Amino acid sequence: MNETEADLSRLQALLDESDASAGRHLREVITTERRLTAPELCARLTGMRLLTLATVTSDGRPLTGPVDGVFYRGAFHFGSSPDSVRIRHIRQRPHVSATHLPSEELSVTVHGQATLLDMQAGENADLRQILLDLYTPRYGPDWEDFLDANVRVRIDPDRMFTFHME
Repeated sequence: MNETEADLSRLQALLDESDASAGRHLREVITTERRLTAPELCARLTGMRLLTLATVTSDGRPLTGPVDGVFYRGAFHFGSSPDSVRIRHIRQRPHVSATHLPSEELSVTVHGQATLLDMQAGENADLRQILLDLYTPRYGPDWEDFLDANVRVRIDPDRMFTFHME
């Protein structure tokens, strides 16, 4: 877990605000006992987590696709090629949604704004090292070149909903 106490407090406030703003049906499905707390969520989202990412086309249609997500400091991060359709959409319309749904026992959905990151900037050094530690053993030392050739994105969440059942 890479979250600070401040990150956990901010994330818990987001989860609580999201729940309070949810519609009646969602609150009937995601009852209090089916919600994860910020520490529980962070503990569950270690390593790489597949996400279905939704962007918006120029004519307002949603377009989804899979991305490798990494949950870091209370937000999902992912990468893509700088010339990909999803990055083109994000540059023009940064509103995105993403869902991590590994099974019927767990889901995490986030709605927010995509922020492109400069992975050479000092403020992203810890995230860069986490990505290298995660992916280099899997793909080899050339993965750092892949990291540098692609775009990393953080989803700054406006709303986040969790669901879990044992």
